[in-house]
Amino acid sequence: MIPKKINLFILLVLTALTSFSQEKFTLSGTINDFKNNETLIGVNIYIPSLKIGTTTNEYGFYSLTIPSGKHEIEISYVGYQTIQKTIDLNQNTKTNFSLQEGGEELQEVVITDNKGKINIKSPEMSTNKLSISTIKKMPVVMGEVDVLKSILLLPGVTNAGEGASGFNVRGGGADQNLILLDEATIFNSSHVFGFFSVFNPDAIKDLKLYKGGIPARYGGRASSVLDIYQKDGSSKGFHMNGGIGLISSRLLAEGPLVKDKGSFLIGGRASYAHLFLKLSEDQKDNSAYFYDLNTKLSYKLNDNNSLYLSGYFGRDVFSINKSFSNTYGNTTLNLRWNHLFSSKVFSNLSLIYSDYYYGLDLDLVGFKWDSGIKNYNIKYDFKHYISDKFKLNYGINGIYYGFNPGTIKPTGNTSGINPDQLDKKYAFEPAVYIDAESQFSKRITVSYGLRYSLFYRLGESTINYYDNDSPVVFDSNTQIYKKGTPISTKFYGKNKVIQSYDNLEPRFAISYQLNDDEALKASYNRMAQYLQLISNTSSPTPLDVWMPSDNYIKPQIADQVALGYFRNINNGAYSLEVEAYYKKVQNRLDYIDGADLIANDAIEQVILNGRMRSYGLELMLKKNEGKFNGWVSYTLSKSEQQTPGRTPEETGINDGRWYNSVYDKTHNLAITSAYNLNEKWSFGANFTLQSGQPVTYPNAQYEYLGITVPSYGLRNENRLPAYHHLDISATLTPRKNKDRNWKGEWVFSIYNLYNRQNAASINFRQNVDTGANEAVKTSIFGMVPAVSYNFKF
Repeated sequence: MIPKKINLFILLVLTALTSFSQEKFTLSGTINDFKNNETLIGVNIYIPSLKIGTTTNEYGFYSLTIPSGKHEIEISYVGYQTIQKTIDLNQNTKTNFSLQEGGEELQEVVITDNKGKINIKSPEMSTNKLSISTIKKMPVVMGEVDVLKSILLLPGVTNAGEGASGFNVRGGGADQNLILLDEATIFNSSHVFGFFSVFNPDAIKDLKLYKGGIPARYGGRASSVLDIYQKDGSSKGFHMNGGIGLISSRLLAEGPLVKDKGSFLIGGRASYAHLFLKLSEDQKDNSAYFYDLNTKLSYKLNDNNSLYLSGYFGRDVFSINKSFSNTYGNTTLNLRWNHLFSSKVFSNLSLIYSDYYYGLDLDLVGFKWDSGIKNYNIKYDFKHYISDKFKLNYGINGIYYGFNPGTIKPTGNTSGINPDQLDKKYAFEPAVYIDAESQFSKRITVSYGLRYSLFYRLGESTINYYDNDSPVVFDSNTQIYKKGTPISTKFYGKNKVIQSYDNLEPRFAISYQLNDDEALKASYNRMAQYLQLISNTSSPTPLDVWMPSDNYIKPQIADQVALGYFRNINNGAYSLEVEAYYKKVQNRLDYIDGADLIANDAIEQVILNGRMRSYGLELMLKKNEGKFNGWVSYTLSKSEQQTPGRTPEETGINDGRWYNSVYDKTHNLAITSAYNLNEKWSFGANFTLQSGQPVTYPNAQYEYLGITVPSYGLRNENRLPAYHHLDISATLTPRKNKDRNWKGEWVFSIYNLYNRQNAASINFRQNVDTGANEAVKTSIFGMVPAVSYNFKF
């Protein structure tokens, strides 16, 4: 008689052998748009009977290893019809799918309605994705569709106020956001000093914002990653689309280079509001306008190889009376090679160039100022689909930076101004990473990864050295920080290492599936930021200067944890996301009182390395289907900064206390909605309510030589009034569009419907009559009606 334990052992062995002997094959391919062959990012491929699935990568590729046999496969994507098809898998198979927006049926498939469900099983959290169709329905100022303004309606995202550039994520600074356009870094994301973004919505295919749980393939910033991809262009036929608005117009053309194999895309946008200034005698010599250009070439060499060349060029020009001229903007270029080593291994090699330029021409005093930052990036990424339950992402990259803090050149016959070049700076940032996603059980899926980054501050530069290694000195008698005096200098030749850093950046996320509709998720990530934006304003300005970490400017190190509850309601008709987070940042720059940041070749003398923390609760309730849909988001949060004294005698900034950062918004409520009345009319509305931005007001005043002088209290202990506005829009699509090639629509919108005079700033001045100090509020926008016409053919 065989003992029970041996019986049990034999049973386990037989079970294991059975599972290993079951043949598995790989189903792979690409998924694209039926109309134009545009590859689609993040499409869900799901096998209901096996309860397993995957998503397409940034180039529309998917790979799924499953047991042999017949299977029902379901392919779904927001904004497109879901398709279901039966496949008989008896060998490794490549199958491409095309999704379409309309209700027409493809052959041999069943089409169902797609719902914007949360992916409960995926450990991905703290991530928001917006479709361009959703963004275009949102009412915005002056009728200009704006990618960056749309993400301000998401939980955990704010900005510094109306007309302010950049955005803030979970209490972080705008400089802590990594903004990528086709993998190239965008250093200034705004046109017209923050009123509009640099992203032409007609050229954008996909947008994804990572607020936490950031994958290991991303690095270099402490708060978030905004990853944007441009369209490839249609390889099926030639198309054009564009729009005419009150202050700008845009036009985009796309078509095949070789039908079904290669395509091109070129899009331009320009503003013309400055032309109206010419009609005024007082303003005819003033100008303020922007223009940009998006380009892309795509070519499929064969089933395993594709090439992409994409670029962006944008400029803003601002001038006053021919005596002052300001030009700034971004230039990017990216050459990419996609290669499929096998049905399980996908690779992407990218060569990337990015340049941000800032120029200032002052004829009044006779000099020209040039500054900027350039980087050259090579990266090689691999996606390895090992099995249906285990995936690997890994890769390497290296970025070489060139910083020009400022070049001063005399213009014309100006005498008395000598050419001057602030010390140029160079740096190299290599990194290697590996990311894994593993399904441990039916309920638990985990992603975990590690990024190892290095940073080398390089010559050619002259470095100052100070007594006690302290470029900032604290005067204990006056309780004031002062600039230190160098005791020596040292010149480092070209590419000589001045300072180096290295950091291990672990990433981890887990999803525990409570049932088919609910999950708990948690994540942790560490991020190292080696570039610092030298700015003491609440939002970035074009004049701000990027600097590398060195002997005195330490890299920022951010640690963030998050815990969330996610639920699909009524079979995905509604979805609920609730997240709590805590983030701390080491070596956040702070500035001594009276810091002079412009054209400062010894910036270390006015900055200190402080720290930052933020924490909050985010809620988002979405209605995903029906004629009426949208979402409500609310964030309750706190963001603080502290720069304590370095010695027991030193008081630190703000007496060493924690103080509100300029990004602190206690309450942030956003409501966005869209209603499709019929084929002819659709409507949209946004409402935003935020706590006022922290500021420092005078708390007393005194007389000195007959002048009333304000005395200021602790940093950021006051706030601007609450910020809120309601925007509405109506879109008219003529019914005759359906039967003709030229299709047009009229968009009518009103920004700030009830004419709220939100305070952009409150300044204090001495009243001429009374001599007392008085507050003066500055508002940028009241109610702004707009109309624009969009077309395509």
